[in-house]
Amino acid sequence: MRETDALVRVQEIDLALMRYKRTLGDMPQTKKLHAIRAARKKVASQLSKIVGQRKDLQMDLEENERAHARLEEIVEETQLRFEEGETGYRELANLESQLTSLAKKLEKREFQRKELLARLDKVQTAERNARAMDARLEEEAQAQTRSYKEQTANIERDVRMLVHEREQVVASISEDVLKRYDAAVRRFGGLAVETLTGNKPSVCRVSIPPSSFGDIRRGPDITECPYCHRLLVCDHMFSS
Repeated sequence: MRETDALVRVQEIDLALMRYKRTLGDMPQTKKLHAIRAARKKVASQLSKIVGQRKDLQMDLEENERAHARLEEIVEETQLRFEEGETGYRELANLESQLTSLAKKLEKREFQRKELLARLDKVQTAERNARAMDARLEEEAQAQTRSYKEQTANIERDVRMLVHEREQVVASISEDVLKRYDAAVRRFGGLAVETLTGNKPSVCRVSIPPSSFGDIRRGPDITECPYCHRLLVCDHMFSS
């Protein structure tokens, strides 16, 4: 394949690939999958906070239960000493006061325990809801992915064929021209090569005056448009 033909074909392939990319990006499943990913990220953040709260509450409950058990042991020991009555009146009065104080502490621990259990139940419900929401989002993501693959199978097949063809066509283009082409693609957003129709380049459509046109005819097959500075393929016009 001639280099000029290869250059024109590479641009045709690249423009087709750009169109396919836009088509794939505009698929409704693509937008839905983006929304699902954003939603799952938000759920994951919330779930992380909820799990942290649940673990903290469970630790507080364990601490409360240990303290409650220890208080009950102290109450039992104090009650036993009080019932034995082998001490004086003052010490008995002191033991009675201790029992009253311990009873209040036990009551306070029990109240805290009920409060912690209520908060834990609320947090566990929130955790179950968050996990259920994430599961529903995952199921929806899988459904959208299956639908996307089914509807884009033909496009992806064509893309693979074009990519394979491009690899073959590029082999006919010199490194220097390919670098100039890549730079022009970046500069012009894909439309980097034009051909001549009469004395008009196919993209910018600015008529080339006779003096410049003669220079182009005598110049290389791949030059630069004097107006828009895209790569200009000339041999298509003059080869006959």
